[in-house]
Amino acid sequence: MILHITAVEYLHDYKLAVTFDKGSSGIADLTDILDLGLFKSLRDTGLFSQVTVDDQMKTVVLSNGLDLAPEYVYFQAFKDDPRYRAQFEAWGYAEQSAA
Repeated sequence: MILHITAVEYLHDYKLAVTFDKGSSGIADLTDILDLGLFKSLRDTGLFSQVTVDDQMKTVVLSNGLDLAPEYVYFQAFKDDPRYRAQFEAWGYAEQSAA
């Protein structure tokens, strides 16, 4: 499955409302990335809230220029939905979705 993000809206804290090209929408909580390297600078919600969709790459781009794989955003939006478990395992997110 190839995914593209078509819309993103900052909600609050580190949560984003995201829409994918396959027609699904969800809320992705990206709190987990804030302890990783360059993502630490986005702990300031003022910076985090400046999220956009890159029209060429069709993915989320954060205010510091970092972009996120659409699959990771999809996982964060739907990780509690058992219908997607096999797909998340195929993407390498099995341990995270089991938690």
